[in-house]
Amino acid sequence: MKIVECVPNFSEGRNKEVIQELIAAIQKGGKIKLLDWEADADHNRSVITFAGEPEECLLAVYAGIARAAELLDMEKHKGEHPRLGATDVVPFVPISEMSLEDSVDLAKRLGKRVGEELKIPVYLYEAAATRPERRNLADVRKGEYEGLKAELGKNPDRKPDFGPEKLHPKAGAVVIGARMPLIAYNVYLNTEDVSIAKQIAKTIREASGGLPCVKALGFEIKARRLVQVSMNLTNYLKTPLHAAFEAVKKEAEKLGVSVVSSEIVGLVPQPALNSAASNFLQLENFSENQILEEKLRAAGLGVGTPSFLDEVASSSPAPGGGASAAHTAALSAALIAMVCRLTIGKKKYAAFEEDMKKVLETTENLRRFFESAVEEDTRAFNVVMEALKMPKDTEEQKLARQKKMEEGSKAANVVPLAVLERAPELLRLSTMAAEKGNINTTSDAATAGSLALAAAEGAYFNVLINLKGISDKSCVSESHRKALSWLEEAKKEKERQNRIVEKLLSL
Repeated sequence: MKIVECVPNFSEGRNKEVIQELIAAIQKGGKIKLLDWEADADHNRSVITFAGEPEECLLAVYAGIARAAELLDMEKHKGEHPRLGATDVVPFVPISEMSLEDSVDLAKRLGKRVGEELKIPVYLYEAAATRPERRNLADVRKGEYEGLKAELGKNPDRKPDFGPEKLHPKAGAVVIGARMPLIAYNVYLNTEDVSIAKQIAKTIREASGGLPCVKALGFEIKARRLVQVSMNLTNYLKTPLHAAFEAVKKEAEKLGVSVVSSEIVGLVPQPALNSAASNFLQLENFSENQILEEKLRAAGLGVGTPSFLDEVASSSPAPGGGASAAHTAALSAALIAMVCRLTIGKKKYAAFEEDMKKVLETTENLRRFFESAVEEDTRAFNVVMEALKMPKDTEEQKLARQKKMEEGSKAANVVPLAVLERAPELLRLSTMAAEKGNINTTSDAATAGSLALAAAEGAYFNVLINLKGISDKSCVSESHRKALSWLEEAKKEKERQNRIVEKLLSL
């Protein structure tokens, strides 16, 4: 199967509800697998990573770009990271049975559609670049949104590859391309002097004669009172993680500062971590064949990761109730899909064929949403856990901790509210499956309805506990009103379903 990875970067890293809207648009747009998402408030930027078959990824990312154009306004955007638009950059990365040229074709097709239909100027970069000076993303983004706004339509060098020669009134412009796997890697330094981070970034980046395949910038991270050397390693085989880390550390020591920590943003290829571990441990004759999980995978035994049930049963507070509610909703959707597939194609149920096909399509979209919601709920709850660990010795620390708790409670409430909102529809679909589906699967449809109601009730109680951590009374009141309304709607539908099922299965 051909598989491509797509990693759109959006100019929003602070409003979790908007980010969830973007994720939902992508998932609804195409049949893809959400792999990861990261949001940075200082950069005011989020990175969403998903993968799937090429055509599905094309549909999904287009839907994300279109939604970003509706939700975000570049005239109001402020953040540390360079950017040109609401959807700032969209790279396609070949993963399986895909060449770089195949990814270039995707980039060009997406660019053409975005330019023509959304009226957003599109610039092609990296392997998809139409000009040598546009291969480097930093060169394309030179001057950022404000600079491009001043030059577009006046400077022929800034003419886009697709779309109008003027910025979209809200979405700005977008850069689309194709590249090999990239590692976004940041190193934090124990100083507030951003000039030091910028000096180190200039020294180590390839454009200044530094490390090959390294792009680097220096940023001030005000919330942490530190500075950051932010890097993109475009070929980790030429400059591996440990080489980049050591280079920053060496330059920092020359300037009298030290490394506090480092972080990987988004996903990273396993060989890159293996290489770093081997280097720092000074392993002799190390081979990836020595890795237990690789041996297990080669033997067809999986990678030994704990199941969702094992994780819930552990002493860790996440995944917990919210993730379990989403998981239950996904199981409900899976059962409905099974009923549909055992009905479609059967002569006896030909009259309901089209209805069941529609139920199947809608249900599968919901299942993908609920599957991703399981991970999102766990991630959001971890923000609350981080807040609980923050110091509270001074008034300033108490305020910072309270602010983080508020942020975490709001983030943690997004998933259970979203699950609860979709529960009535899930119940209606299960009722349709019971009414029109294969009679031998009626009990399965009814079980799907019971699971959907359980998911709704579980999500409701998680909404209630999260609202306790939110001080905004209007937000609390409105969220509770919606939650209660969706729960009552789900209960009524389940009562209706029970009457129908009991009649169908009467002895």
